[in-house]
Amino acid sequence: MYVPHGHKQPAVLCILRSGNSYMLLKRFKEPNKDKYTPVGGKINPFESPMDAAIRETGEETGIKISEARYCGVLTESSPTEYNWICFVYVADVDSQEPAACNEGTLEWIKTDELLKVPTPVTDLFIYRYILEKKPFMFNAEYDSGLVLRKMSEEIENITVYRR
Repeated sequence: MYVPHGHKQPAVLCILRSGNSYMLLKRFKEPNKDKYTPVGGKINPFESPMDAAIRETGEETGIKISEARYCGVLTESSPTEYNWICFVYVADVDSQEPAACNEGTLEWIKTDELLKVPTPVTDLFIYRYILEKKPFMFNAEYDSGLVLRKMSEEIENITVYRR
């Protein structure tokens, strides 16, 4: 689907949780190469964010979920073509051996390691809010080199990150 330059591409992130572990994807390619991210991807035309989270989880992990809990939204804005609106979900699943994935390596990360693994700065805030069971509406602003310059949380009306 073509999205005009500067327009937000709709996407989903689905954080898979089993007890005190989270399944994350160590990405093979940019953006965020070699960093740990939740599974997810673009929302297809005529697809709801929840349906996209279910589909993307199945496609990337082989794990079939029927529901997920909505947690919040992350918007990412830049002067380049990196402009997203991401609906973020958490799904509780049974622990299982991570499947092969063409996007990267799937790994279970313990809760006490979640904020320590290499991850995009935006995701650190997502994990913190999820661990604290707080809803969020994050707005991340990048420069032309895709370096995060500022991130605000609009429900609390605070700046959570500034470079």
